[in-house]
Formats: sequence, structure tokens, C-alpha cells
Amino acid sequence: MSDVPEGPLHTRDVVRTWWPLAAGWFFMTIEQVLVTAVVARLVAPEIQLAAWGVAFAISTLIQSPSTVLLPTSTALARDGATYRRLVRYATWVLAALVTLHAAIALTPAYDLIVRQWMGVPPEVADAARITLLIMTPWSLGTGYRRFLQGVMIRFGRSRIVIFGTFVRLGVAGAVLALGAWSGLLPGAQLAATAIILGVLSEMGYTRVRAMATVRKHLPPGPEPDEPLTPGRFLRFWTPLVSLVLLTMFVQTLVTVVLARMPEPIDSLAVWPVLFGFLMILQSPGWAYTEVVIALMRRPGAVRVLRRFTWGLVAVVTALVVALSATPLAALWFDAVAGLSPRLAELAVAGLWLAVLMPALRVVHSWYQGAIMYGERTRGIFESVLIFLAVAAATFAFGIAWGGVTGLYVGVIGMTLAMIAQAAWLAHRARPVLNAPEGGTA
Repeated sequence: MSDVPEGPLHTRDVVRTWWPLAAGWFFMTIEQVLVTAVVARLVAPEIQLAAWGVAFAISTLIQSPSTVLLPTSTALARDGATYRRLVRYATWVLAALVTLHAAIALTPAYDLIVRQWMGVPPEVADAARITLLIMTPWSLGTGYRRFLQGVMIRFGRSRIVIFGTFVRLGVAGAVLALGAWSGLLPGAQLAATAIILGVLSEMGYTRVRAMATVRKHLPPGPEPDEPLTPGRFLRFWTPLVSLVLLTMFVQTLVTVVLARMPEPIDSLAVWPVLFGFLMILQSPGWAYTEVVIALMRRPGAVRVLRRFTWGLVAVVTALVVALSATPLAALWFDAVAGLSPRLAELAVAGLWLAVLMPALRVVHSWYQGAIMYGERTRGIFESVLIFLAVAAATFAFGIAWGGVTGLYVGVIGMTLAMIAQAAWLAHRARPVLNAPEGGTA
């Protein structure tokens, strides 16, 4: 039995499941704001911010396959035998990602990727290499933590997620404060150290809390009639990996665009700050996929979840417009993020161009959650190809033109790609959403 009621779904049930996850995402994204705010106030802020942006982009791209362990465990951890197979498959995935990360940081592959392919300025590339090496455990910490969180969400324990986030923020904040006071590390290296220690602390806390849920709901038992074979796992997991991997690839591609267009240092310095702020504004949407997966089995779910989705879209859009149209955004980028007035002005302009991104994230999560619930994840892979094609075409046009600041091209390309992806996801989710009671059709 789950800790979540099994009767007809009501809006209050959605809110009760969603708000701890949204709060967790919100506070987790605050971490990036804290990091960039500290780095912006240390020695050589523009170089160190740019170096942190490069290292974080590469690290996030490498670990991106591990992020889908969250919806995978939410959707598939239905019994003890399946859960233990999932643990085995997750271990293989995380070991491979940590090995890949170390290989890039420690071999000539780094120069090939960062200096030649990405075209990062030499002073930024030099500062980013040790930073990237410090980030090596990133995939392990984020992946294992997400895997366990998915299990807890499935069995109605989503509130635990937010407490793990507080542990992570507390550790990262303490490291940042100590590092800023002592001055022992350059800004980018301090950022990586704080992030890694924070996420490993959260992973440990999450494991301790999750084991009670596993013992209660997933005790050892016989294999189900349809066991989770490696082939079935890969059929479900691979399209989701393509979603995250190619999305992260486009985000990394933005760094390439910024490095090859007018005002590269300014754009590279502003991008991690703006992206971090956009992550905060997207936190309601990032938290929503697992909510849809967990609740779609309830009677009346499609109608209730659809109404909640479009209400959330309206709220987040109004919030972004209000921030952009008032001095609040400039105050954030200047006083909180620590950007110079010139860079803060560039960031505000970028925020206006990204005004639809938080709402689009909610829409993506709604349709992706329905598709995952129906185990029709191939549609997600198709949507990612559309996203990549539109983003790449926009970036190529911007580079060929060369008449617009790189930051603007990056934000516009991401927005257009998200619009195209949302349209395709809506098309592919229709069979699931039109099935009786949100069935798998």
C-alpha cells in the first residue's frame, strides 16, 4: 500500500504532492545563485564566473543521464524485486558516468573539447580545468540521490525531498562562507568544492531516510510476471536520457555560441547567473513531472492535472513579467548576484527574452509525465530531436550573422526550441491523456 490515497484525485492532492518537490527545486536552484554571488565578489570575477560556467556546463552534460533515474524509479519501482534490479542498473550507469568525467578532466580530451571545439578563451579554459576535476563525483551524488527520491515520491514521501535540500544548502553555504573568508581557493574552484560537498551530504541524508520507505513498501520478494529485464529498462530509460542529454547538450552549445559571438567574456560571465535565475523560476515546472507520473493512476486525474497545469502556467508567466518589468530583476542581478551595472543590464535584457521559458517548462513536465506514465517514451526522444534541430538552426544563424550579442542568441534559441518541443510532446501525449482515467492506451 502507498501512503498516497487511491480514490478520485482532487486539486488538494496535487498540491500536497507537488509543493515539497517545487520547494526542493526552488531551494536547490538557490544554491547556484549563492555560488555565483560569492564568485562575483572574489578576485577576477569575470574570468572565474566564466570558468565556473564552463565547468558546470560540462559537468551537467556528463551527469545528465543520471537525472532520469528520478522518473524511472518513480514509474517502475513497483515491487521489491524490480527495485533491486533498478539498483543494479543505476549502479552501472553511475559508475560509467564518473569514469567518463574523470577521463575528460585528466586527459587531452579536455583541451580538445574546451579549447578547440568550444573555443573558450585560454584564460577561462585554464581556470576551468581544476574546477572540472573537483566536480568528478557530481554524477554519483546527484544520480543516487534522485534515484532514491523517485522511490519516496512514488510512495507518498515527497516531503522528505525538501529536508535533503536544506542539508545540501547548509553544507554548501558553510563551505562558500569559509572559502570566501579564507581566500584559499579561486572562485571557480571554491564553487565546485561547495557544490560537491553539499550534494554528497544530501545523498547521505536521502539514503538514510529512504531505507525506511524501501523496507516498508519494497521488501524482497519473487519476480513479477513481467520482470524488469535490461532490455525493458533500456527501452524506458534511453529515450529519457536522450531528452536530458540533448537538452543539456544544447545548454552547453549555448556556451559555444557565446564564445564565438560579440562580447564573449561578458556573455560567458552573465550566462551562468541568468541561467541560475531561470532555473529558480522554472522550479515549479521541474518538480511537476514526477507528480504527474505518481498521480495519473487516480480516477479523474487527467481533468484535475490539466486544470492545475494551466493554472500554474498563468502564475509563473505573470511572475516573470512582473520581475522583468520592475526594478526587481535589476536589483537581483546587481545586489544579489553581484554583477557590475553593465553586466546586470545585459542580464535583465536576457530575462525579457526568456519570459516564456518557465511556463514552457511546466507544459513540458505535464506532457512528459503523461508519456512516461504510459511507457511511451519514444515520443520524448522525438521531441528532443525537434528541440535540438530548432536550437541548432537558431544558433547557426546567430553565429553566421554575428551582429547580436551572443547571450541574446542563446536565450532566443532555447525559447524557440522549447516551443517546438512542447508542440510535439502535446501530440505524442494525446493517446495517454485521451484514454479512460489516464490509462496507458
